[in-house]
Amino acid sequence: MNRQKKLQQLFKAKAKKASAKLAPKSKTRYISKADRLKLAAAADQDSTVAAES
Repeated sequence: MNRQKKLQQLFKAKAKKASAKLAPKSKTRYISKADRLKLAAAADQDSTVAAES
């Protein structure tokens, strides 16, 4: 591969990575199963406290 082609390839790769960083994230952050259970338990506890009031 000649030098000019290699430089163009590197430039394109860096530009692609930079634009990917600026793009909005489509996926939400992963929440583990244990954390989901904790959140559900906390939500249930909050709803029972509100129902008792």
